Amino acid sequence: MQKLTRDDLYSLEEYAQVRGDFRAQVMAHKKDRQIHIGAHATLYFEDRLTMQYQVQEMLRVERIFEREGIEEELASYNPLIPDGSNWKATFMIEYGDEAERRDALAKLIGVEDKVWVRVGDLAQVWAIADEDLERTAADKTSSVHFVRFDLTSEMVAAAKAGAAIAMGIDHPEYRHEVELAPGAREALTADLG
Repeated sequence: MQKLTRDDLYSLEEYAQVRGDFRAQVMAHKKDRQIHIGAHATLYFEDRLTMQYQVQEMLRVERIFEREGIEEELASYNPLIPDGSNWKATFMIEYGDEAERRDALAKLIGVEDKVWVRVGDLAQVWAIADEDLERTAADKTSSVHFVRFDLTSEMVAAAKAGAAIAMGIDHPEYRHEVELAPGAREALTADLG
């Protein structure tokens, strides 16, 4: 998948004019890219459009319009765009109650390395987590991780041929598995080159 350049972005003024419609387009696009694994974990799969939206929003909020600042944002978010043989996602552990979340994060140390995907009957692919920086401490994990799933050419071909795709977490304190609905399967297969 092609990385973003400055030419792909709206100026701040242009973005102000199209933001409502663009946001609606991106939110609709994201629906099939959110995979809930049990009640408290979600994978938000990223692609070029979701990252364009993220960059546009950062530029807007921070009022960044100079070339150097724009390039810094692109350098931060382009690595989250899949490369055609992988999926990249924001992995979130979600508890509404703060005390419950704190307790869960203390029990879920290492959970980011226990997330997997499987295409058809092929082997599970384990997440490669937090390549940018460590997000787990000795006493707790973070509620947000960035993960990548590298697929073999056989897995890519199987996904494109319509094989089922499953995802799950295999941590002693949190074990869940889901099979992707057709819309989600199609959205993620479209990311593969």
